[in-house]
Amino acid sequence: MCGRFALFASPELVAEYFALAEPPALAPHYNLTPGQDIAAVRVDRDGVRRLSALRWGLVPFWAKDAALGRRLINARLDSLAVKPAFREALTRRRCLIPASGFYEWGVDPAGKKQPFFVRPRGEPLLALAALWERWRAPSGEPLETCVIVTTEANATLAPIHDRMPVVLTRAAQDVWLDPRSEVATIADLAARGPELETWPVGTAVNDPRNDDERVIAPKTALF
Repeated sequence: MCGRFALFASPELVAEYFALAEPPALAPHYNLTPGQDIAAVRVDRDGVRRLSALRWGLVPFWAKDAALGRRLINARLDSLAVKPAFREALTRRRCLIPASGFYEWGVDPAGKKQPFFVRPRGEPLLALAALWERWRAPSGEPLETCVIVTTEANATLAPIHDRMPVVLTRAAQDVWLDPRSEVATIADLAARGPELETWPVGTAVNDPRNDDERVIAPKTALF
């Protein structure tokens, strides 16, 4: 799964890596959590990529209550085409989540949960596959939300956790954003995603109020 991630790259780097129409206004975050507004890359009707703020936790358009989004922060790639919450978004509303890295929790030798920071090796950013939806409250006010797509962990992540986000190379971004590309194609791209590296971090990341560079420091660092 993916329950926390970071984005602290410069707006110029994000714009270049995701071929955005213009550099976005972004503040650095080291501990983004479900329920927050996060940056997402979408393609507009003119085929131009733009960055939007979407609430993390998908609320399907048919939901009676926005509270459903609290449970829909991740979506399994192999179930997107059949799950009612994701089926239509897969065919119409795909997006990318820019990330400097993400967190996964494993278990240490003592049996305690141990967080790890995961980042790209040799690339400045990660592109996480995601879906988005637009929901309207009974008052008519719109709410745009998103869900991060996950897959089986690769060889780097498997010792830590059995799931991970679908991480795409720069060349694969357009394939995911094209709603005509099938799940099997995306699964193949996910299996050939960018190389990753990990290190253990302290438990400060468990508290969403901790949102600075100290949360990604190796566990041996004192803070």
